[in-house]
Parts: sequence; C-alpha cells; structure tokens
Amino acid sequence: MMQTDIRVLIVDDQAIVRKGTMALLAEVEGITVVGEAANGQAAIEQASMLQPDVILMDLVMPYLDGIEATRQITARQPQIRVLALTSFATDDKIFPAIKAGALGYMLKDCEPEELVRAIRQVYRGEPSLDPSIARKVLAELRHPTRHESAIPDPLTQREVEVLRLVAQGLENQTIADTLGVTEVTVRTHVSHILDKLHLANRVQATLYALREGLTSLDEEQTTRDEHG
Repeated sequence: MMQTDIRVLIVDDQAIVRKGTMALLAEVEGITVVGEAANGQAAIEQASMLQPDVILMDLVMPYLDGIEATRQITARQPQIRVLALTSFATDDKIFPAIKAGALGYMLKDCEPEELVRAIRQVYRGEPSLDPSIARKVLAELRHPTRHESAIPDPLTQREVEVLRLVAQGLENQTIADTLGVTEVTVRTHVSHILDKLHLANRVQATLYALREGLTSLDEEQTTRDEHG
C-alpha cells in the first residue's frame, strides 16, 4: 500500500510565521502543506474544505482564537489532529487548548526537527507535548482543582498496562505487539480508559498517567527514542 503524505494546514495570524513554516515543511519528505489560514474562523472553513490530517494551530488570533477553532474543528471533524504551535506557555492557554481537543502543544521556539517529529506523532494519534509544557502541566495536575468533580471508575490491570503504554507515546499497533493482543483490542481498551476516567483524548490520558505516577517524563522520552 502506497504511503501518502501527511496533509498539513498552517494557521497563524502572522504571515511571516506561516510562510516560514511552509518553507520548512516543504523540505520534509512525507509532509505536504495543503493550505494556510490567518485566523480561527478561516481555519474552520479551510479544515472543512481541505480535510487536512494535521493542523498547526496558533492560539492567539483575531476574529476567532485558536482554542475555540480547535474546539469546533475537533467536534465536527474528530479525525483531524490539532497541534497547538504557540509562543505562550501560560496556564490560560495550555489547559484550555488540551481540553478543546489539541493532541499536541509545542512552542514556536522549538527546533525544526522537534516540530516535524510532533507533526508525525499527532498524525499517528500520539500526544506530543513540548517537554517544558509537559513538566508545567504535570506540576499543576499534582494539585487537585475545583474542576475535578467526577470520580473515575477503577481501571482493570490490563487497562492500567495499556494506559502506561499510551502515556509513553506508543501507537495502538505497537501496544498490541507489546502486549500480544490485536489492535482492535487495544482500541477497545483505550476507549474504556477514556470513558472510565472521564477524559477526552490521549493527551489527557497521558497527563493522568503522569499525575498518578504510572509513568514518568524520563520513561516516556526513553520509550519514544527506542521506537523512533
């Protein structure tokens, strides 16, 4: 089966950022930029028309910000992966973006190869957080908040194993190979985990696992390095 390129939509209100990112990705094999948008409303329209695989989403834009655009796009087109790419590492941007459905969160000062790796990870359905963001979120999640009202259902031993591997950034097929089960079984386990823990996506599952001590940032990075 022929491998198709990852179709990327770039959303940023600064033309120089859009053009620079387009130039960067134009040199990367396996990634094709299919469009660009200068605000959240245009992003929603372009996402509907172009059907990209991954959207690089700025968060602070006129007319409609990236967080609301992410919320609307992921609600209407859940197959599209959103990777927040922003200059802001503040709580009022990080947590709403993840809650809105962003599968990754990277800072604009990241290295080009880090951005490319993040695009490929979220395309595979794997969460991708800038290390500084992951540590910040983990520190915040160690403190219960007034928003955590739902009591999660207990996980089975197998679900805990799957959650730990999800948190280490492994895709479903790799998890299946590791546990000696089918990919369909892994997908079922992941669905049950999200339902039981009242979580929206794999990013939130990863953060939950980090908070509960089921994995660590160092272990997660080591696993990702081993699996490319």
